[in-house]
Amino acid sequence: MLGFFEHSFNTLSHGLIGYIIPFLFVLTIVVFFHELGHFLVARWNGVKVLTFSLGFGPEIVGFNDRLGTRWKISAIPLGGYVKFFGDESEASTPSSAALSSMTAQEREGSFHHKRVGQRAAIVAAGPIANFILAIVIFTCLFTFFGKPSTTAQVDTVQTGSAAAAAGFQSGDVIKSIDGSVIGSFSDMQRIVGIKAGEQLTFSIKRGDSIVELKATPELKEVKDSFGNVHKLGVLGITRAAAVGEATTEKVNPAAAFVLGVKETWFVVDRTLAYIGGVFSGREAADQVGGPLRIAQISGQVATIGITALIHLAAVLSISIGLLNLFPVPLLDGGHLLFYAFEAIRGRPLSERAQEMGFRVGLGLVLMLMVFATYNDILHLAAS
Repeated sequence: MLGFFEHSFNTLSHGLIGYIIPFLFVLTIVVFFHELGHFLVARWNGVKVLTFSLGFGPEIVGFNDRLGTRWKISAIPLGGYVKFFGDESEASTPSSAALSSMTAQEREGSFHHKRVGQRAAIVAAGPIANFILAIVIFTCLFTFFGKPSTTAQVDTVQTGSAAAAAGFQSGDVIKSIDGSVIGSFSDMQRIVGIKAGEQLTFSIKRGDSIVELKATPELKEVKDSFGNVHKLGVLGITRAAAVGEATTEKVNPAAAFVLGVKETWFVVDRTLAYIGGVFSGREAADQVGGPLRIAQISGQVATIGITALIHLAAVLSISIGLLNLFPVPLLDGGHLLFYAFEAIRGRPLSERAQEMGFRVGLGLVLMLMVFATYNDILHLAAS
């Protein structure tokens, strides 16, 4: 047992040194744009912003802008916050004593004295900014680097696989899956990967004929090029692209934007499908990762190049935006849930109800962090 923990510590200490800079690069981009969304919409609605912080805890460096906002970088780089006038804490919980003693002029700049629609817009602006950032990144990547494309041709079919049972043959070209057009082998892999255990209908070009096959991908553990294990749906077919066969399709900015939106939606859809699978028992919760896993992946992706790291920033931005929309008090989605009740009732929830909600939300967030960190340690120790 002692050897296990010693190995875990050595793995963490050696690995994190090489991961910390890429991790901070990716996380800072994502957090900055999330908080910038809150900040900009708050300013547009006349809310006085006291603090814009990257990180938590003691301030390392900062400055005041002409409107009195303190922009700063703090010591604990695991997130950030925007604090509004009238907030009691970084979680934007109100101080009833401070709110009741405000003058009419001070109320003009108070977040908690704005209309419920304005407050909801300010809160929703953070996650929305994350989605916009992802779309912009994907659009730029498609515009400047094009869309990789390799014909979705079957070269080999593994014996005893789902593809063999369905009747796939070498030389088949997959044209569509459940009506969705397949433009490349990677397109096919992405759809199959998230559809383990679900029967799919494949339109196949076989010679001069079009054949329809039905296959159910099997859930299997697959290792990526870094040795990380992922559980994905697998058909059991391979593609061996010849030298020079893989191409990059050039796309104009308009087409790149459409692809960027589709790519963003794919990540959202995949994430929601996984979460639904965890609750239904179809997916294992051991794939849930926290800061350590993100740091590891950031360091690994950084070895490929800056383009891959920026792509990771887009994926992480979507994940953080989506996570913040969950209706859990303390997160943006929890605030939006409270505002929805307020809009329906015509008055806010009681201060006690909100306080209890935030306590429950804090407990849920802390439990998720502990669980994710536990998964991270096990994953790093096994790698």
